[in-house]
Amino acid sequence: MQSIATKVEQYVSESPFLTEGIATGLLNLSELARQIRPHLESDLWKPVGQAAVVMALRRISGRRPQHDLAQPVLLAPRLGELTTRADLTVSTYRLADASSACQRHLLALAEPHDGAFVCVTRGVHEMLVVCSGPLLHLVEQAFGQQRLLARVENLTALTLRLHPETRKTPGVYHAVLKKLAWDKIAVVHMMCTFSEMTILLEPSQTGAAFAVLSQIVGQALNAPPPPAK
Repeated sequence: MQSIATKVEQYVSESPFLTEGIATGLLNLSELARQIRPHLESDLWKPVGQAAVVMALRRISGRRPQHDLAQPVLLAPRLGELTTRADLTVSTYRLADASSACQRHLLALAEPHDGAFVCVTRGVHEMLVVCSGPLLHLVEQAFGQQRLLARVENLTALTLRLHPETRKTPGVYHAVLKKLAWDKIAVVHMMCTFSEMTILLEPSQTGAAFAVLSQIVGQALNAPPPPAK
């Protein structure tokens, strides 16, 4: 059976908001203990004392360094750290034997269209196609015989250009998504390459998301460069 301390740590770790609130000292640990105590008693099937929960929370707080939370996300300098692209469509198809052939067909059809955006992601059971709105007819032509599961149109993409060293930095993507979640910004889809992080949003969320990501860019530009290897 799990101990109270282990269960408290598990409960806190499942919420990035609790994790940050405890680490920065923003939360009243006694009040937090009072609120989570019924959940702990339900999971552990035994009475849980208030003092034991508070002690467990204090131990968690002492083990989480505050300075790491303030570190800005590293971005590639002077490379247009934040870019936007509008009028994108996301189509999700059921993965089938012909999916790879459809993907090759689509890329061949889209090749003459300079400046257009096409991205194909193959999952375990689905294939996701992101394209510029004007190329939707090419997607339908290439995947016309495949089962369409979902489609979302008129999305905006915001892309952060990351420094290559961020691949060694834990929590880089979480730091960005956390800031968006704090402002109740819903992300429709996220795509990553080696040095780019792209999020897709509904038009109503774009302005707020751009403001949040602009703050990240500002912090990164004022931060010292990563140490040379």
